[in-house]
Amino acid sequence: MGRGRERDRQIVPAAETPHHHQEVSIGCKKEQQQAGGRGWLVVDSEGQGTILDVDKHGIMHRFNIHARDFRVLDPHLSYPSAILVRDSAIILNLEHIKAIVTADEVLLRDPSDENVIPVVEELKRRLHNDDIGDDDNDESPFEFRALEVTLEAVCSFLGARTTELENAAYPALDELTLKVTSRNLDQVRKLKSAMTRLTTRVQKVRDEIEQLLDDDDDLADLCLSRKIATPPHSPSSRSIATNRRWNSPTSGSKTIKASKASVMGIHGEENGVEELEMLLEAYFSQIEGTLNKLTTLREYIDDTEDYINIQIDNRRNQLIQLELFLNSGMLAMSIYALVTAIFGMNIPYTWNHDYGYMFKWVIIVAGLSTLALFVTLMSYARFKGLVG
Repeated sequence: MGRGRERDRQIVPAAETPHHHQEVSIGCKKEQQQAGGRGWLVVDSEGQGTILDVDKHGIMHRFNIHARDFRVLDPHLSYPSAILVRDSAIILNLEHIKAIVTADEVLLRDPSDENVIPVVEELKRRLHNDDIGDDDNDESPFEFRALEVTLEAVCSFLGARTTELENAAYPALDELTLKVTSRNLDQVRKLKSAMTRLTTRVQKVRDEIEQLLDDDDDLADLCLSRKIATPPHSPSSRSIATNRRWNSPTSGSKTIKASKASVMGIHGEENGVEELEMLLEAYFSQIEGTLNKLTTLREYIDDTEDYINIQIDNRRNQLIQLELFLNSGMLAMSIYALVTAIFGMNIPYTWNHDYGYMFKWVIIVAGLSTLALFVTLMSYARFKGLVG
């Protein structure tokens, strides 16, 4: 049984060549064929990356992760962003980043993805600089640095998507304000749908960070290095140390790092929580700013829609006024037509001998009456505020 576990934990080193990403992709394809997944890349505390050649059951057993939690990382299932804190690991499902963070390692899913490659490179660079002492924050626990890289990548990614949406939305809205056409309306409709989806994604990431900040227990649980900071002779510490080692040439250096983190966990528990809280607050402010941009864009869209509705109402009112003018004119002309119909009837009149003289006065009186009726109707409509 022990040999079986060793075989499950076997790691295939990734070659450090200019074609590293291509080899990572090949390794991921091999893992996909063997385990039905998209592959895992393990980055240790020294910034060294290796392809993990185990199936999901091996990973679940290795980190004591429940199948329900591991399902969050399944690329074939659609789950919203989530940050799950467990006893020995932090499970991250943030946009395109699906990772498992421990006290001395980071497991990244699908490392050949174009959006994940920059995260892997930044994680390796920062951990390598911290390992050789080039960074002032090299004493921070490993999980803090890994969490910082992932949060920075996700916040920057969402911020970039928001900027792209703003650059496309504002000109389209201004064009719609100038001229309402079917093309402009359809373009704004698509942009509004994209904004709604992006707002939901940003809101979810913000809520996850806010939930961690509001829960002191979760903040304490995020300090994985503190959890393994127990006396060396303690049975639990020996079992944890055993379970946290991989069969790799760098396991000795990882143990030293873990021991250093353990000492920090004993003497600086409160400082560690405060450092983590400051870290989360920084990225909470960044994601909050992104959400405010989307809120401002939504308000601008709502204002544009209100302006368009006002324009449509104004046009509708103009059409109603025109219809009122036409109906009033038709009413007046119908009375004039009635006079014409009466005099067109074959009825004898006593003043037929003076027909020309009387016809002139009939035309004049009928015309003046029609005009007076039209002016009266318009005056009444203006008095009631029906016309401008």
